[in-house]
Formats: sequence, structure tokens, C-alpha cells
Amino acid sequence: MDMSSREIRMPLSEVVAVLQDLNEFVVSLDRLGSRQAAGTADESTVGQFIADWDVARRLARARRVIGVALDAQLSEEENAEIDALCDQGRFYGTDSAVRSSTGRSSTDQSS
Repeated sequence: MDMSSREIRMPLSEVVAVLQDLNEFVVSLDRLGSRQAAGTADESTVGQFIADWDVARRLARARRVIGVALDAQLSEEENAEIDALCDQGRFYGTDSAVRSSTGRSSTDQSS
């Protein structure tokens, strides 16, 4: 499947809701990163943000909105291919995504 030439339609209200959430996360995480660099925030501050702002649920909703649009507009085979590509991602807690004290993943260090 040539994914680069495909277009998926989504309701504008859903796109806007997802963009609002993503914008809040990007701006807030950038600010938290700046605070960490300045020494006024630490890992617990980031964890508190993730909990207080319901980040996991809101990101799951964004994934669901996009998934519903894909399911409705692509064939079963195309959706299976996309699922397989997503399964190849890096996931925290797996060996390939564990970070060392240098901030590089274990796979990055072998090069």
C-alpha cells in the first residue's frame, strides 16, 4: 500500500479536539523541559503533569479518533498493515526503549 498518496477524512471537530490536546501537551512538556534545565522541576514534576492532565486517556482518545477514521475508510488489509507498522514502535519498558543515564536508548549505544 502506498500510504503517502492516501487521504483520510475526519470530522473537523475531532481534528480540532486532537490538535488542542496535542498542542497543550507539546507546549506544557516544552515548559517542563525548560524548568528541568533551570533546576526548578524534576521527574516527579513531569509525572505529576501526566497524572493531573490525564495525558494517557487524552492520548488514547486521539489514537481512537484516528483509528476510527482509518477503520471506516481503509480495507481490512490496509488497516492490518498500519497495525503492523504501529506494533513496530518503541515502547517504554521494553529493552529497545530503555534509556541509559546518557539519555540514549540501548540500541543507539551499539552504533
